[in-house]
Amino acid sequence: MAQARKVIVTCAVTGAIHTPSMSPHLPVTPEEIADAAVGAAEAGAAIVHLHARDPETGKPDQSPEAFGRFLPLIKQRSDVVVNLTTGGGLGMTVEQRVAPAARFKPEVASLNMGSMNFGIFPMLDRFKEFKYDWERPYLENSRDHVFKNTFKDIEYILKTCAGNGTRFEFECYDTAHLYNLAHFLDRKLVEPPLFVQTVFGILGGIGTHPEDVLHMKRTADRLFGDAYRWSVLGAGRAQMPIAAMAAAMGGNVRVGLEDSLWIGPGRLARSNAEQVHKVRQIIEGLGLEVASPAEARAILALKGGHAVAF
Repeated sequence: MAQARKVIVTCAVTGAIHTPSMSPHLPVTPEEIADAAVGAAEAGAAIVHLHARDPETGKPDQSPEAFGRFLPLIKQRSDVVVNLTTGGGLGMTVEQRVAPAARFKPEVASLNMGSMNFGIFPMLDRFKEFKYDWERPYLENSRDHVFKNTFKDIEYILKTCAGNGTRFEFECYDTAHLYNLAHFLDRKLVEPPLFVQTVFGILGGIGTHPEDVLHMKRTADRLFGDAYRWSVLGAGRAQMPIAAMAAAMGGNVRVGLEDSLWIGPGRLARSNAEQVHKVRQIIEGLGLEVASPAEARAILALKGGHAVAF
């Protein structure tokens, strides 16, 4: 009997987009982030994608010290693959953004593949009251924010982490980002298998229509052939529909409170694990199976949890 294909589930547990006033379930403290990561892993996530926050205010904090407060806790409790952000939060320099990955040498780090407008200000239409002074300006300032990822920035991150054995989750928010990745592949600055995360629904990037998903998949197939592993990230209400579409098309999926605070219409997700459970039901309903951390390591050719610096 043929074996079911294994689908890698990534869970992005807190991010730097949503603010604490938007949901009481958004992990903020090191203990909450660690608990969320372990809970997601127990629910079926093979990879957890991590940001850090100031435990007092919930503001994104990209200092290595902030990550160091929860990384050992996760490693002690779980064999999950750890993926550290190099995207950071709005207004951070590339040097700040790469610092945690440079320090802790994770198995995976995210890498954004092009500059873009990155608008999160529409959330001001939904959320009116904020607990902390930084939240409203943080959202408002995205009207005039360019998420800067120049060729020089990308090369800087690649070279900074070159000796770490860290592989990358290449975040591609539009077609040009796939071509940028092909450029770095041609220069042999990145190596297959490429883990390509196509991102849908961020204002400034590609949309969430099924044709958008098909277009990104077709383009990646043409550029990379069998040298890549495809995953999708749908923002907000598009999270589960795009995950279902991609899983049916042979892809992997990402969920988590970084990407959506919701579990259904008008219903806040109570945890990251709840979203992982839901996407797992979708995957298994298609006759597929979720990959374990060990299986994800084999699929993505990762160095193993023993080789990180935390």
